Amino acid sequence: MLFPCLKNTFLLLVLMFSSCGKAKKSTIDTQESLKIKVAQVIDTPIVVAANKTATYLPLLKGKKIAVVANQTSVIFTKKTPTHLVDSLLSLGISIKHVFAPEHGFRGDVDAGEHVKNGIDQKSGLPLISLYGKNRKPTKEQLAGIDLVLFDIQDVGVRFYTYIATLQLVMEVCAENAIPVVVLDRPNPNAHYVDGPTMEAEHTGFLGMTKIPLVYGMTIGEYAKMINEEGWLEDGKKANLTVIPIDHYTHDSFYSLPIRPSPNLPNDLAIKLYPSLGLLEGTNINAGRGTEFQFQRLGAPFLDKNNYTFTYTPVPNFGSQSPKHNGKLCYGLDLTKEDTSALNAVDLKWIIDAYNSTKDKSLFFITSGFTKHAGTEKLQMQIEAGMTAEEISKTWKPDLEKFKMIRSKYLIYK
Repeated sequence: MLFPCLKNTFLLLVLMFSSCGKAKKSTIDTQESLKIKVAQVIDTPIVVAANKTATYLPLLKGKKIAVVANQTSVIFTKKTPTHLVDSLLSLGISIKHVFAPEHGFRGDVDAGEHVKNGIDQKSGLPLISLYGKNRKPTKEQLAGIDLVLFDIQDVGVRFYTYIATLQLVMEVCAENAIPVVVLDRPNPNAHYVDGPTMEAEHTGFLGMTKIPLVYGMTIGEYAKMINEEGWLEDGKKANLTVIPIDHYTHDSFYSLPIRPSPNLPNDLAIKLYPSLGLLEGTNINAGRGTEFQFQRLGAPFLDKNNYTFTYTPVPNFGSQSPKHNGKLCYGLDLTKEDTSALNAVDLKWIIDAYNSTKDKSLFFITSGFTKHAGTEKLQMQIEAGMTAEEISKTWKPDLEKFKMIRSKYLIYK
């Protein structure tokens, strides 16, 4: 089944209790009722907003639209997923052009590599890059556009740049009185809020607002927060419509059927990304240049007595120039980590790697690490020898403040 379904262990408990000894008729009736209700929940698939065409097509008909999309922007069918753009064109919707985020429209561009303007070979539509020098659509690029449709799968980590693209698109639409429609998708890391909060002096494309590293919201919920908290330039508000997901909660299990970017190939990588993504601001390789991106880490300078696992990064689909290209790296294999236990930003791997580095000057790429962490404090705390538990305690006051704000914009519980 292409639709990821909800998992609910309560059904197992019901089945266990119903098979244990004799019970009164009323109890049996209650158990049977519970079994039916739970079975209905399990059999009800999560429906992403893109699949709800009857809901949003009336908003698009008769309008000239621009679409912000990538390879994840699909409508799921029983056979083969259909790209949103192809579906809309077949339904007679007038799409003038497509805006492409980091990694490009088809998701085949390396992280940090400029995305080029061009023509999509399949649809024939003009592609306008929103990654590189032009990260915010210009007024000229929106000339004649009646509505912007945004549909990109997010993973709920602040430095994952799709939410920055969302904010800049909303900003220019607010400036030019162009409505924005966001088609919501589940966030596989929506079940928790954690990590350091972005400080105002370090905001940028890896974090445009003062939110935690993991913010526990879908991209639609976050769009509402951006709009209502006055985070758009000059406090303007966009004419925003969020099309919600059906049969979804923040605790729903959701396995992404399409990798959201070249270096997030599976569920484990996505779950480890909030923790291992911080290594992007260090000289530690986080699996780029292998088939296990964000599921391993290593460097030639790590102590081989402490790190017995080895691998050699080489150019591949996800990275043409990985850190320590062609060099033997000593590190850790995390492919056996339990995804169900990954519900916090875990600093143990980065702290252990730092402590195992003899020449500490080799470890941090200071500006890069600060941009990813959103604060200079985290590097200072690690260098000062603080434990992961001690550091995470310092995040709590800001996290509690954010959770209060976040609660106002949640569509799903």
